[in-house]
Amino acid sequence: MSDQRESIRSNAKYLRHVRPIDPDEICEYVEGNPHPAVVRQHLREDAAALGLIERDDGTFVPVDDEPVSPRRGPVERFPAPYERRLEDVLADRYGPNWEAGASGDLLRSTIRRFKADYLDGHPVEYDADVAAGYAIYHLPGYYAAIQYALDDLADRGLLGRTLRVLDIGAGVGGPALGLCDYLPDDALLEYHAIEPSAAGDVLEELLAETGRNVHPTIHRTTVEEFDPEAAVSGGDSADGFEPTAPDDGFDLVLACNVLSELDDPVSVARSALEALAPDGTVLAMAPADKNTSVGLRELERELEGERRWAREAVDFDAAAAGDAERYRRGEVTVYGPTVRLWPGETPADRGWSFDVRPDLEVPTFQRRLDEATPDGDDDHAPGEFVNVDVQFSYSLLRLDGRRRIDMALETNEWAKMAEMERHVTERIDLVAAKLSRSLSGGDGNGDRGSGRSNPLFKISDGSEDTDHYAVVTNETALNRPLLEADYGDVCSFEGALALWNDDEEAYNLVVDEETIVDRIA
Repeated sequence: MSDQRESIRSNAKYLRHVRPIDPDEICEYVEGNPHPAVVRQHLREDAAALGLIERDDGTFVPVDDEPVSPRRGPVERFPAPYERRLEDVLADRYGPNWEAGASGDLLRSTIRRFKADYLDGHPVEYDADVAAGYAIYHLPGYYAAIQYALDDLADRGLLGRTLRVLDIGAGVGGPALGLCDYLPDDALLEYHAIEPSAAGDVLEELLAETGRNVHPTIHRTTVEEFDPEAAVSGGDSADGFEPTAPDDGFDLVLACNVLSELDDPVSVARSALEALAPDGTVLAMAPADKNTSVGLRELERELEGERRWAREAVDFDAAAAGDAERYRRGEVTVYGPTVRLWPGETPADRGWSFDVRPDLEVPTFQRRLDEATPDGDDDHAPGEFVNVDVQFSYSLLRLDGRRRIDMALETNEWAKMAEMERHVTERIDLVAAKLSRSLSGGDGNGDRGSGRSNPLFKISDGSEDTDHYAVVTNETALNRPLLEADYGDVCSFEGALALWNDDEEAYNLVVDEETIVDRIA
C-alpha cells in the first residue's frame, strides 16, 4: 500500500469517531496534498473495511448499528433503471432493434430451449445468448422473490446495516439487485459474487446501477475453486492495515436457483455454511416446481443437525500472538420458513412447500420480445415470453441455534402430526405453520386442488412423515385467521376434524364452523 493511501486511512480511522469525514479536509493532512477526488476514491475503495458509508453531501460516516427494518408492501415492478440498463446491454450486443429480426428469433429460441432443458432436467450451459435470454425471462421474478425471503430475517432484527454477502452462482443478478434495493441507503453492503459464466458480464453491467454504498466484487471462478477466507480478509493484512470489520466470515450466503444445477449440492451447501459468520445465514432458494422445491427440502433435512465450523471474529492482537481461535462450531439449524415445533422431531413428508406473491408489472423488455414474435410463428401464444410470476421455495439455515418460530409443544395440550393416524375422525387441537397459499381452485400452483372450491393449505408442525392439509369448508370469523395468515405463520387450531384422504394419501384437517383458528405471534 502507498504511504499516501495509508495516510488517508489513518486520518479516516481517527476522524470517524469525531466528525463526518470530508475528502476536502483530509487532503490537507496527507503528504503531497492529493486532490479531494483522489481522497474520495480511496475512501470509497476502503469503505467496507473501514465500516463507512458515503452520504449525499460527499462525506463519509460510520454505518449505523440499527438492523434493517422489514419491507412494507409488495414488490410491484422491476425498477426502471435496471430495465434501461438491461436494454442497453441487449442493444450493444444485438443492435437497437434487438427484439426483431434474426436477433429476436435467436433470443426467443434460446429462451424456449433453456426452458425445455430445465423441465427435462438437463443442465443449462450459460453462453452469452443464454445469459441474455435468462435475464429477459427470469431477472424480474428473482429480483422480487429474494426480498420476500429477506423479510424473515429483517422481521427478527437479524439483517444488519453492515452486511458482507457471498452469492454462489449469482447468474445475471436478480437476487443481487433485489438485495441491494431491499437495504436502505445508509446500509453498507460488501457483495461478493461467484459467477464464472457469461452471466457475470450481465451482472457486472447491472450492478453499476446500484447505490454508492454497494461494494461489489465478481469472482470469475467456480464455487469449488473459490477461497472465502481470501475474500473476507480485508485484503490488507499483509501491509499492516487492521480492518475495522472483523474477519468473521459472511453475514449472508446466497445460493439462489443454483443448487439444483450442481452435481453435488450438499457439498456446496456445507461449504457455504463454513463460510458463514457465527451469527450469519445461508439463504437457499429454488423455483416452486415440484422437483426443485422438494429437492431443496431434502437438502435442508440432510444438513440439519450437522456440526459445522463457522468463522469466528478475531482479536487482532491475540491473532498476532497466535492465540486467537478462528472458528466456532455450531449445529445446522433450520431458521425458517419450515418449522420444528416438537423437540427432537424433524419432518419426513415430501416437503413440497412454496410461497406465491403478487405478479409484477410486465417489464418493457419482456413485452418487446413477446410482441415482436413473427405472425408466422405457430408455436407462439401471446405472453409466452412474459414471466412476472413470483413463486419460489426457500430455506434459511443458521449455526447459532436460532429459529424464526421457536416453540416446544407438549402432547398433553396439542395433537402431534406424527401421531395423526390415531386421531382420524376426531376433533383435535393442534399447532401448525401455514406453508402455502391456497392450493384450491385448479390455479396451477400444484398437483392438488384441481376443481376444488374450498380453500386448502399445506400445514406442518415439523414432526409429520405424511402431507397434512387444512381445508376450510365453512369460513367464519373464528377461523378466518387461517385465511389471513401469511406464508410461514404459525396458527393454533381448536376443534379441527382429522380425516384421511385416500385419493391424495394425505391427512386433511377440516376447518369448519366448529373450529377456532388463531395466529400465534
